[in-house]
Amino acid sequence: MSDPTTIRRLYGRRHGHALRAGQAALLERRLPELNVTADGPLTAERMFGDDRPLGLEIGFGRGEHLAAQAAARPDMGFIGCEPFLDGVVGLLGHIEARGLANVRIHMGDALDVLDRLPDASLDAAWLLHPDPWPKARHAKRRFMNKGPIDLLAARMRGGAEFRFGTDHPVYCRWACMVMGLQPHFRWLAERPADFLHRPDDWPETRYEAKARRIGHEVWYFRYVRAG
Repeated sequence: MSDPTTIRRLYGRRHGHALRAGQAALLERRLPELNVTADGPLTAERMFGDDRPLGLEIGFGRGEHLAAQAAARPDMGFIGCEPFLDGVVGLLGHIEARGLANVRIHMGDALDVLDRLPDASLDAAWLLHPDPWPKARHAKRRFMNKGPIDLLAARMRGGAEFRFGTDHPVYCRWACMVMGLQPHFRWLAERPADFLHRPDDWPETRYEAKARRIGHEVWYFRYVRAG
């Protein structure tokens, strides 16, 4: 099976419904100033003007989790990767409403950002409710594969935390298998409550809320980068 770092594709279609006039205006006004730089290394100094801690959210959905994290940690810089236009507009709305100045956006594949981040530059990373790609032939598109996780590990400093959440049992089992073979991360769970209950500093996403409404169980995984 090919790995996502080889096929360079973690997502399907990029566009949903047509944007309303206000959304289109917000996108045109704010996205150019918040886009990550087009080339070169993605350092904190280049993106935020100082040497601050960095966090990365891989597929931020509509942006509610990323915005909450950024509001709670104004001295930290956050990079959000999301290929879907509706999601980018959602995050821009949160940024505008909260007056956030510590978020940068890449409307595309997270692998592109990971390629450009320096080694040991990330202090935190999140992968929350990604598309499970449940069919066997689509498993190669999951971020949870050896190639992307190896790349993420290289970009995280020792002691940095990686959080993964899902309500899909197939993806849950797959992630446990992939991370169980990973020498660079240590699972922080010591008892079932540690992965069955959302930590207080883990804001709920709309995807998680939807999963709860339809009766799905949700699992919360926390890993620390060894070394």
